[in-house]
Parts: sequence; structure tokens; C-alpha cells
Amino acid sequence: MLNLEERPELLAPVGDFERLQAAVRYGADAVYLGSTEFGMRAASANFGPELLRKAIAFAHEHGVRVYLTCNTLPRNEEIDRLPAFLAEAGAAGVDAFIVTDIGVLALVKETLPGAEIHISTQTGIVNWRAALEYYRLGAKRVVLARELTLEEIREIRRRTPSDLELEVFVHGAMCMSFSGRCLLSNYMAARDANRGQCAQPCRWNYRLVEEKRPGQYFPIFEDDTGSYILNAKDLCMMEHLDELVEAGVTSLKIEGRAKSSYYVSVVTNAYRIALDDFLAHPDGWHCPDWLSEEVRKVSHRDYSTGFYYGRPEQGQRYDNGGYIREWDIVAMVDRWEDGTAFCTQKNKFYAGDTLELLQPGKKPQQVTVLRLYNAEGEEMPDTRYANAPFSFPCEQPVEAGSILRKAVE
Repeated sequence: MLNLEERPELLAPVGDFERLQAAVRYGADAVYLGSTEFGMRAASANFGPELLRKAIAFAHEHGVRVYLTCNTLPRNEEIDRLPAFLAEAGAAGVDAFIVTDIGVLALVKETLPGAEIHISTQTGIVNWRAALEYYRLGAKRVVLARELTLEEIREIRRRTPSDLELEVFVHGAMCMSFSGRCLLSNYMAARDANRGQCAQPCRWNYRLVEEKRPGQYFPIFEDDTGSYILNAKDLCMMEHLDELVEAGVTSLKIEGRAKSSYYVSVVTNAYRIALDDFLAHPDGWHCPDWLSEEVRKVSHRDYSTGFYYGRPEQGQRYDNGGYIREWDIVAMVDRWEDGTAFCTQKNKFYAGDTLELLQPGKKPQQVTVLRLYNAEGEEMPDTRYANAPFSFPCEQPVEAGSILRKAVE
């Protein structure tokens, strides 16, 4: 019998304060983010000491936990700076530290006795004994390797202490290297993927060169665009949340700290609604079709279920370097007053356009914008300037932070 007394956590990615607000607004139970050092996403390491304190205060005000990524493999000169970094983060109120390196784990315990420790997916935990040993070393949670099947996760749950939390990825980009432990970027671009600087060479277009025919590039498949032999599809487990929860997963993690606030909003909202729907009606649950469609309204590669059901028959290779992008965010709603929605433009659209309105916790609905007004109250035919304020008549109250989007023609 499924025990739902312990509500599974929905964990969202945060790359800056705007994305933090989006994750909180659209239903995350917890967020993970990186500071200016020791995180695996150097490009989205925007939370310096002051902003980190502000972010944690904002999240805690809304009942959302904050996990700090300290999951790089630091070199000698970096490890010596770590205790001061950890002490400052602990003073800011971080709820847990996500670590990979066993030395970092030891330093967290020494610097902040009693701090909650999560073991990163970079560690590559694929069996119950490894999970158990990290528990004995002081881990509260292990983020399991992405290469595990559901049955392997069930076995780990059966053979580990019930208070050891299990976290898995449910959505987002997949790394072609085992648990993200990749050397390609360092070798090809002198950017260490294990220190947060990945150049993503797995997404590049590769062709074959025969050593006696320099300058002649042959496609590996019969395709003029070449071959993306290392490029993986994106993960999407939206339609299988029931099986993940039944397997004993504690936390459902969305990938994407480098993604936009629009991505964070839409994907978090969809998984929040789907998870709550399952928890309310677990028997014979089926993911509503509109939610499966919703996660396709962000920029994405073809979706797959990763390794959860073993090796997929169709494989996981994604055969081009681009994304599927069928919708654009056109505006954010700042506030609604007396039949008028006041917004900030993100992309151009025209008076008379039919848009979709996405509000937190709700199914999107169509809105036809008949008239547009600039900040001075003058009517205009379209939204012309990036990040400019505008308004339009809207009888229905709209929540601040809601999104207006349009299908790409």
C-alpha cells in the first residue's frame, strides 16, 4: 500500500533572483542554487554572499527550503578557501549543502556540525551499499545516479534506512557522461566540467575524418547536417510520477539552473499540479493530457524517460543541435487593478492577438488582447520596446507574476 504521509518534495532550479521568485511563485517546495564558487554551473553562479542571504530570506518567508550546491571537485588551492565559504553560507541560513567530494563532506561536518548534507548525483550512487555508507558518513539525502532503473531505485529504498532521503531527476537536460563526470570539455575547450565550467561539447556537430584524407569530412550517418552522436534527449517523467513516488523517492528534481525564468515557471507549475493531482487521487492516476502538453511549451529537445525503464528501444541520442521551441513568452503581469492588467513586455505582439495566460497553480487559458496602451495611457498597435511597461483591458483578475505567451508562427 502506498504511504503518502510523507509528501514528496518538488525541487526546482534557480539561477538568479528572478528565477527564484518564479520557482517560489509556481509551487516549488525547495530550490537549489549555486553561489559564486564550488557549484557545477559557473554560468549561473549569481548568488554572492549578500544576494544569497536575500534569497534565503525570501524563500523562507514563503516556506521554501534552499539547498546550496558545493558539488564541484575542488583542487588544493580551492579546498583551502572552503571553510570560510561554508561558514558564511551557514550563517546565511542554507538548509542543506549538496556535495560530491568526500573532503568537502568532511569540511561541512567540521565547519558546520549538524548541517544537512545531500550527496550529489555527480558521486554516481548506483547501489544500496554506497547509499548506506554515505548515510553513515552523515548524509541526510543521496541524489541517485541518473542511470538507474525504477527497479534499482526500489531496491535501494528497501535496503537503506527509512530516514535516508532519495532524490532523483524528473525533468531536463541529460548528460552523455556517467552521472555528469565528463572530461570532454576539459580536453577540448580547457574548461573543467567538474568545476562548473562545462562547454557542452556533447552538443556539438561531429563528422568523421580519415587520417589520409585531411580536410575531408564525412557524415557518420547519411545526413547532410552531420551527426550529433553524443547529444542526449531531454528527460521528462511527467507521466510517470506515480511510479517514482511508489518506488520510494523523497524528492523530485527539475534540472535547469541555466534555463530561463519562463522555463522554471512553466515546468515547476506543471509538475506541481501533476504531483498534487496524483497525491489527491493516487488510485489509477493518469497524468492529464494538458499537463503533458504544458512541458512542451518551453524550449526543449525531444523527451525521453532516460534509464528508468532500462535501455530505451529508440535510444537517447538526439540527432541535431537545436531545441524545439514552439511558444514565446511575450509579457509578465506586474499587477491587476480595476479591470486592467499592467505588464512588462518580453517579446513583441500586436493588438488583436490571442495569447495564453498562465497563472500559478492553474490551467492556461486564452486571452484576446483587443487594445494596448503604453505607460502614458496612449493606445498603440503593438508592444514595441523590450522590457517596456504596457497595459490592456482585462475583466478577469490576474495574479501578479502570471505569464502571457504566444505560439510561434
